[in-house]
Amino acid sequence: MNTPPTPEYLNGLVAELRKQPAETGWVEFKENNSNPEDIGEYLSALSNTAALQGKANGYVVWGVKDGTHEVTGAHFQPARGKKGNEDLENWLIRLLNPRIHFHFYEVTHEGKPVVVLEIPRAHGKPTQFQGVEFIRVGSCRQKLKDHSQIEKDLWRVFDTTPFEELIALSHVEAAEVQSLLDYPAYFELLGQPLPSDLEKMLARLADDTLIVADAAGKWNITNLGAILFARNLEKFKTLARKAVRLIVYEGKGRLQTSREQIIRKGYACGFQATLEQIKALLPRKEAVGPGGIRMEVPLYPEPAIRELIPNALIHQDFAVTGSGPMVEIFSDRMEITNPGLPLVKTERFLDCPPRSRNEALASVMRRVGICEERGSGVDKVVAETERHQLPAPLFETPDGFTRAILFTHRPFRDMNSADRMRACYLHACLRFVERDPMTNSSLRTRLGISEKNKAMVSRVISDAVEKGLIKPEDPEQGKKYAKYIPHWA
Repeated sequence: MNTPPTPEYLNGLVAELRKQPAETGWVEFKENNSNPEDIGEYLSALSNTAALQGKANGYVVWGVKDGTHEVTGAHFQPARGKKGNEDLENWLIRLLNPRIHFHFYEVTHEGKPVVVLEIPRAHGKPTQFQGVEFIRVGSCRQKLKDHSQIEKDLWRVFDTTPFEELIALSHVEAAEVQSLLDYPAYFELLGQPLPSDLEKMLARLADDTLIVADAAGKWNITNLGAILFARNLEKFKTLARKAVRLIVYEGKGRLQTSREQIIRKGYACGFQATLEQIKALLPRKEAVGPGGIRMEVPLYPEPAIRELIPNALIHQDFAVTGSGPMVEIFSDRMEITNPGLPLVKTERFLDCPPRSRNEALASVMRRVGICEERGSGVDKVVAETERHQLPAPLFETPDGFTRAILFTHRPFRDMNSADRMRACYLHACLRFVERDPMTNSSLRTRLGISEKNKAMVSRVISDAVEKGLIKPEDPEQGKKYAKYIPHWA
């Protein structure tokens, strides 16, 4: 949470937890046992059990009797707790893997002191304490490795619970939902009228799983709601590094930065502003327009940028922590990078059907008109670079990231062999998906080369065939009127 919960909220939470059945696996009631090792094992057990049972958090409550849930009062004071000479919380954090963001809260409930330990659900892998994974079986805390079926079920949860359903911020009041999420943008982008009252607005956001009700009658903002419609991603600790970074460099390298900006709005509500900011940062060239009027035009086709930015946002791997989408602008190129490896090979970006790593995110982005989810985005990028006779885009996967690179204009004579063969290969791919094989003539047009220099293009085609990038449509065809298709066709 960005602010501590109020006493009113905590009293409501304790009241709701006391209503739970005695065998609830994600809640543990204790009167006063504050043994540090026990607390650490409960952190692991309840974090894993909460994930298994589809809860955002697990809880340990001190000062409430197990079984009857009678309030007896707690003597435990976590802020003063020690393990040896080390503060209790620091000791617990150090021995947890991964380091989950748990919280101790103290409240007076029914006139007696109560302590609540709130434990986030495990995500991606089981939570360990001192290298051991624990789970709750009924009301007992046990080692996960001793229950093979439960362990399999837990890993299945990790495999099937998408990033979008996880909680970005818990226990939010209705008014705070309004301040944290750009809800007017949500309705505007969907072309729907703004609801007349707060309750209807919240219900509509909940229908799209942007928010979900919590156990105490407040709201949890999901990752989906925050990443798409946050007014400021800095307000969401786990998502702050997922904000889009824009960096402009001097020259062709990364030695000197001339400008850097972070777009802190959610991807959907801030998308248009992100595009406008990128366009403002991109270099432009002077050209003569209709009527001899001089005008500035962008060095990169805007439709290509309009396709690549949503791809980077939607297809990133959110499990890669500490990194987010980045747009880097150099004197000769722009690079758009997102965390995570693609689900299809880069050489098949142009023809493969769409596969969304984050399906709910992609669905909402499609509904608000930001992406198509039809798999035609890269086709458009390649077509736009061909129309402007720019070097072919480059798609690569450096060190677990996915990167798309657009280049400024470069004459054929200044292209190296890799540039020329890449242009040939992507042109063959584009023609193939349009059911029209590549020819020497079509590649000449794409590269802006006259017929008298067709031998230059023949050499490029020959090199691409030799490298296994393309192949003759008909193995028996002659050189005259020869047609070519991608190697995978």
